[in-house]
This record gives sequence, structure tokens and C-alpha cells, in this order.
Amino acid sequence: MNWLYDSVEPRVTDEDMLKLAVGEQGPRDEAGQLARQEGILFKDVLSLRLDFQNILRIDNLWQFENLRKLQLDNNIIEKIEGLERLVHLVWLDLSFNNIEAIEGLDTLVNLEDLSLFNNRISKIDSLDALVKLQVLSLGNNEISHMMNIIYLRRFKDLRTLSLSGNPIAEEEDYKMFICAYLPDLMYLDFRRIDDHMKELAESKHQYGIDELKQRENLIQAQLDDERAQREELEEHKAAFVEHLNGSFLFDSMYAEDVEGNKLAHLPGVSELLQDKFVIICLNIFEYGLKQQEKRKVELDTFNECVQEAIQENREQGKRRIAKFEETHLLSLNAIRDESEVTNLEMKIAEHSKDITELFNMLMTLEMQLVEQLEETINMFERNIMDLVALFIENCRDLENHHHEKLLEISINTLEKILKGELDEDLPYDVRAVSWFPKGRFCGASGSF
Repeated sequence: MNWLYDSVEPRVTDEDMLKLAVGEQGPRDEAGQLARQEGILFKDVLSLRLDFQNILRIDNLWQFENLRKLQLDNNIIEKIEGLERLVHLVWLDLSFNNIEAIEGLDTLVNLEDLSLFNNRISKIDSLDALVKLQVLSLGNNEISHMMNIIYLRRFKDLRTLSLSGNPIAEEEDYKMFICAYLPDLMYLDFRRIDDHMKELAESKHQYGIDELKQRENLIQAQLDDERAQREELEEHKAAFVEHLNGSFLFDSMYAEDVEGNKLAHLPGVSELLQDKFVIICLNIFEYGLKQQEKRKVELDTFNECVQEAIQENREQGKRRIAKFEETHLLSLNAIRDESEVTNLEMKIAEHSKDITELFNMLMTLEMQLVEQLEETINMFERNIMDLVALFIENCRDLENHHHEKLLEISINTLEKILKGELDEDLPYDVRAVSWFPKGRFCGASGSF
């Protein structure tokens, strides 16, 4: 049902339309009337119906942050948009519109039922985020390629699918293909799929299914490896040792370093850089991971101390309040029963004094908690700073050791060149270093 614009003025979902819809769809009893008088907060609305409104563009729905069900069917919507904030949406009806592409659903991770019936969609895609999808209605669209069915295999909870009225439904193998490649599907085009049909479909497409499963397993294994690598990298970043468990640092240091590459030809430098330098990096890497474990322990201890302090403070406050409430009821009853004005004023004053004492006591507990937390935070900061300082100091020691070795080799090689005692055949540009003043040579070697 694709309405023409000239039939009714195209509209946008503005504030007035939304207020009217919320008011009309609210409860009709006395509580509903009172809510309408006081104003219904959009964030409290769980279900919203905006069908037959001649809506062209979706907008202003960001306030419905707790919405579970949304009807936007029978409009003239051309693009799925403006739904990003509706992260709790479970049921969405966009049927009978002018939508040409599936988009704008990436944040609707809780969506279970989606209807796009009677639109202009030609490709099933951009649904990856809908991991809970159970019902998908795409009938009366322009879907013509069977590979769209393969895309739906990723939705493990999909049980109901409608594709009738699409060119794909005219294919001779339509039902068999879907039953074979979507084995968990229970309903197709509003009819239950029986076990016999599933068996026939699986038998007919066995070879293709096996081949597809093999490809899917390979892709899944690759995705698992990539995820594991990302998680490992995040762990290494938290320990400040990313890329130090190999030759990455060495390779990156000399990738664009012309002078460094020249020094690499000096006798003993290649072994120092490529082997010993990598060993140093691995030592830093292992040390960083150990320090990270210590920081985790320190952080866990800090959180435990904070929670214990808060809980203890809360329990003390509860006990004092409970004790006050016991006397509070007695005092109120005594005040009600008192008829003598002088005695009444005295009892009210005493009760006010008790309230003030309770207030002061609770404020004292709060200040004690603040002081405890400050002390805990300061201790945590000192311990963390000590751990970080120790880690940096060890890194610097390793760096200085490497620098000293490189400088030693460079100076020895320079002296051999000057004495003519160097046996190795060095490239011309490396031998040219021998004409540098000794201080400049040492400075060059010390820059790596």
C-alpha cells in the first residue's frame, strides 16, 4: 500500500502528533484521565501506535527511551531513520510504506518481531545487530535472489518468515530451498513447516548445505581468532606492553631510519638488535603483564575496601534510624494525647531535638565515610604510583643496557676502522661513518 503524496499532506512525527497519539492511546479510566491532565511523560510510554498518519519522515522519537512496541504501518515512509534511541524496542511494524532499503536498525538489539510487509525492498541485509530476531515479515516486496535466504542463517532464533508476494516466491525450488537452508524455521508464509518437508529439503540440498557449513565454520574460526587477538591486544594495552612480544618495536624503530640501518651492518649489531633487542622486549612484555596483575589485585582490594566502608556506614545509619523510629511513634502518640499546651510545646521541642540529633548523627556518619574513602583513595594512589614507577624504572634500565651495548660496539668498530684493523667488508656508506668525529659517531649510535 504505497500512498501518493497528493492524497493527503505528507507529515513528520512532530511533538503535537506524538502528544495526541499518547493521549488517545492511554487508559480511559480515572487514572488515565488524571495522567492526561498532568501530562504523560514520553519515557513512560511502552507502546505507541502511529499508523494511518501519512507520515513521510520519522523524527522526535528519541524521548520514548523505554518503548517496547511501535506501529508505523500504513504511512508513506521512504527511509528507516530516527529509531536509534529506541534500544528497548521488541516489536516494530513498518509495513505498507515506501521503504526501499533496510537500514537504521543497528541499535535495536532487543528487537524480536519486525514487519516490513508491502514495501519496495529488493535485498535482505543490514539486520546483523538484531540477534534476538524471531519473526520477520518481508512479503510483498521486490526480493528476487535466493542468496538473500543464506543471509538469514545468522539469525539463530528466527522461527517465522514471510516472503510471499516477492519474485523469489515464484521460484520452483522456493519452499525446499528455504526449508533446507533455514532448518530451525517453524513457519513460512504463515504456514507451519512439517518434519517431512524438512527431511525432503535437507536430502535434496545436502551437498550445498555441507559445503556452506564448511565455509561458515572457516569464517567463524577466523572471526573467533580475530576476536581473541583483539581481546589479547586490549589486555596488553591495559598492561602498556602492546606489540612488545615480538620484533614489532625493532621493525618500527628502523623502518624509516636510514642511519640506524647503516649501523645494523656493524659487526655484532645485527645480533644485538634483532635477537638481544627482541629478548629485551620480551622481558619488558612479561614484566608488564606481571605488574598488570599486581595492579588488578590492588584495584580489587581498593573496590572491596570502598564497598565495605559504604556497607558498614549504611548499616550504622539504618540501626540509628530504626531506633529513632521506635521512639518517634511513641512521641507522636504522646503529642496527640497531650491536651495541656505547656506540656505539648515541651514534648514537641523534645521531639524536634531528637530529630536534630538524628540529623547530626547521620551527617557525622557521612563525614566519617568521606574521610575513610579519602584515606583509601590516597593509599590506592600511592600503591599504584609505586607500581608504575617501578615498571618505568625497569624499562629504563633495560633501555640503558641496550644503549650501552650498542654504543660499545659502535666505538670499538670506529677504532678498528681508524687503525685499519677491521676485517669485515662494510658497505661504503657505513665506512663513511669512520670520517665522522668520534663524538658525532657516538651521538648517532646513542639515538637508537
